[in-house]
Amino acid sequence: MLGKITKNDQHFTVTMERLYPHSVEKVWAYLTENDKLQQWFPELAVQSLQVDGRITFDMGDGSFEDMKILALKPQRLLEFTWDRDVVGVELEQTVEGCRVVFVEKLSTITDHTPRDLAGWHICLDAISTLLDGKELVDHKSEWKGLYEQYREALRPFA
Repeated sequence: MLGKITKNDQHFTVTMERLYPHSVEKVWAYLTENDKLQQWFPELAVQSLQVDGRITFDMGDGSFEDMKILALKPQRLLEFTWDRDVVGVELEQTVEGCRVVFVEKLSTITDHTPRDLAGWHICLDAISTLLDGKELVDHKSEWKGLYEQYREALRPFA
């Protein structure tokens, strides 16, 4: 299911939800511990896990983009800058496992936005795969389909 896209006066919001049949502690580890984080997003590294701490994005050309941690409640909330936008991940323990709510607040919709959203969508699925103890598979064809779906879903907002 695609993320839900909404707009208010200040920004666009994309919300994606997942329910993983695993504990909050296990899910949190995949978001914040570099050895696990880099299994599903190898370009990211947590440098300092605290408010005003930073996460770095390896641009692959020897340069790094710094992202500031804006909010942190261990095993509940991680929010950080993503270029001019803000990404937040909120966790909640339920009877069925861990409910994950991913929110990206977008300052504007660009040609790159559907690429990012398809990527986040794949990442959330990859976390599920890893939590289940399975190996990741190449998601390029799935990503292409999601990219087209997000591009179409964003069309009314462009």
